[in-house]
Amino acid sequence: MRWCWAFFIFLAAFPILAQTYKPREIDLEQFAEDLFAFQDEELDYENLYESLLQLLLSPVHLNKVSAEELQSLYILTPLQISEFINYRNSFGQFLTIYELQAIPEFDLETIYKLLPFVTLEDREHQFTGNLWSRMASDRENYLMIRHRRVWEPRKGYTPPDTLSNGRLTNRYLGDPNDLYVRFRMQHTKDFSVGFTLDKDPGEQFTWDTPTNRYGFNFLSYHFTLYNKGKWKTLALGDYQLQFGQGLVFGSGFSVGKGAEAITTVRRSSLGIRPYTSVLEFGYFRGAAFTRKEGRFEITALASSTPRDGNLQVGLDTLEREEAYISSLMLSGLHRTSNEIAQKAQLRENNIGGNIQYASLNRSFQMGINTLFTEYSQPFQRQERVYNGFEFRGKQNHLHSFYFNYNYQNYFFFGESARSRSGGMGTVLGLMSSLSPKVDLSLLYRNYAKNFHTFYGNGFGEGSRPINETGFYIGLQAKPIRKVTWSGYYDQFRFPWLRFQAYAPSEGYEWLQRITYSPSRQISMFVQTRQESKERNHRAATAVPSGHILSSAKRFNSTTSLDMVLDRNWSIKSRVQFSSYRFEGQKTKGYTILQDLTFKSQKASFSGRVALFDTDDYDNRQYVYEKNVLWAFSIPAYYGQGIRYYLLSQYKISPKLTVWGRLARTSFTDRDKISSGLQEINGSTITESTLQLRYAFNK
Repeated sequence: MRWCWAFFIFLAAFPILAQTYKPREIDLEQFAEDLFAFQDEELDYENLYESLLQLLLSPVHLNKVSAEELQSLYILTPLQISEFINYRNSFGQFLTIYELQAIPEFDLETIYKLLPFVTLEDREHQFTGNLWSRMASDRENYLMIRHRRVWEPRKGYTPPDTLSNGRLTNRYLGDPNDLYVRFRMQHTKDFSVGFTLDKDPGEQFTWDTPTNRYGFNFLSYHFTLYNKGKWKTLALGDYQLQFGQGLVFGSGFSVGKGAEAITTVRRSSLGIRPYTSVLEFGYFRGAAFTRKEGRFEITALASSTPRDGNLQVGLDTLEREEAYISSLMLSGLHRTSNEIAQKAQLRENNIGGNIQYASLNRSFQMGINTLFTEYSQPFQRQERVYNGFEFRGKQNHLHSFYFNYNYQNYFFFGESARSRSGGMGTVLGLMSSLSPKVDLSLLYRNYAKNFHTFYGNGFGEGSRPINETGFYIGLQAKPIRKVTWSGYYDQFRFPWLRFQAYAPSEGYEWLQRITYSPSRQISMFVQTRQESKERNHRAATAVPSGHILSSAKRFNSTTSLDMVLDRNWSIKSRVQFSSYRFEGQKTKGYTILQDLTFKSQKASFSGRVALFDTDDYDNRQYVYEKNVLWAFSIPAYYGQGIRYYLLSQYKISPKLTVWGRLARTSFTDRDKISSGLQEINGSTITESTLQLRYAFNK
């Protein structure tokens, strides 16, 4: 009987889905833009994008996926997740992927978004032969090479000048080429092996042991195995961990506030994940494992990682010279002698773990995290009026307890952590579907001014979970068919001083977005957002107790229209506006852009023309741009000018694909771009990207 039902669903759904969907196809830029509804310089886009790719490359099995794993995709509402679990419990395992259309509350738009991230292939039963032969023959094996360059000469590449004392001025030691190499062998739930090499513009390609330079400036590598008996994960090399709400282990994919006002407030316990990015911080290097024992999973890690830092020498209490680190360098750039001198100046050692319990039906989870960190040199920040409670010393330890509970269409979650300083961090939240048409999310957080976490990434207004309290409420409603409204309001307070706010301060932020999709060929939305934060009054004195704070208000609005013209052509039109008000002065800015995209079986082309005009940097316009595969581009438009780019992709053979991209910005309000060693003497900046991917077993 079940087979008959599944066959009926297949016949009913296939004509609809098959005409418009090809397995594993997804517009990553559009998917990411839906999640990251507004762009901000504080977001770690490279890590977010890399984590999104890992979700795409490791689809979850519909018959084995838990509510926790479904939530981690940020696609389904609490009610949809509840209906999915109820359907599977009532009717048994899915027989065809088209059966998703039979689940209550699953519309076609939701299914289209979900399909690239799910599968019914039982890949664990495909593990035939020994591990090395499986690695060599897997269809996902590839080598990728990328070259990027800005063609206008920057000051850092010009011959140095001679100062009055006879010394030469600072210059970049390397060439302006940006090189990237990535090799990966991966099979879902079986193994992941690879390495990533990176050389930034201005860095030398050299082998110099005393300065810790070995050809490429950065090397990341990993060897990870999955599901080997009771060993759920075995990892060597570079990796990240994500457990609870991210107060201790928060590396990886976490979005925060955006137009997706419901699902993105909650973190998911994804466990150990390979690290494949080129960011030179935020990862562990060493070994880690997760072992299953009944309803428990036990994770342990050991890591020793070189870190860049500004090494200083001072006198201790006995008048003896002592080396210390005044600041960590997170840029990962080693172009000049000064930057090279900061490379790998200290070592960060970590040891920690996690114990997690899950109920039989996996509706309840709880766990504890612990992490001990030690630096090879003491960390002593430069004294500032706002950083008196920041971490100082050589050691930190951090412990937390977290829980997740799923009852029907209610998701309760929380985590509380304590660092060595005694500072506490707490997150409590709820996600729920109040009705089939209304979803709600609530979240409270409280991060003490002396709460220290180095790998935490909890929900909040600031870029780190420290010195903040706040309450967030998000709503999403579908008042009529084809119309969706989403929005949130977030009230926050900073109990201690911050950069540019030398007194306790507060603020708020709200966003709303109305989306209208009359068909799969047309989609449009209008989005508005306002943020208010207190900051130092320009006329205030330099004495902290005398500082007066004023509210700075930033307003953004976006109107967008996407249209699919036919099977090959599509267009996107967008207008963005912003204003910034501080101490009675108001400035503004806008961007108007037009995209055109062509896609065929072997080739695709995409282009954009954007006009922008902003009064100042406070009104800079962040806009997503299409880029070569697995790269991202989110430039900030500011000043006056025009920007355009052309992107092409061509599949030469099943094994070899090539991408090319040319982008150019022409300013009409200046004859110099940037400053310092990045300065360009002219009003245009041109960038090219060329990328090749070779798939070994296609």
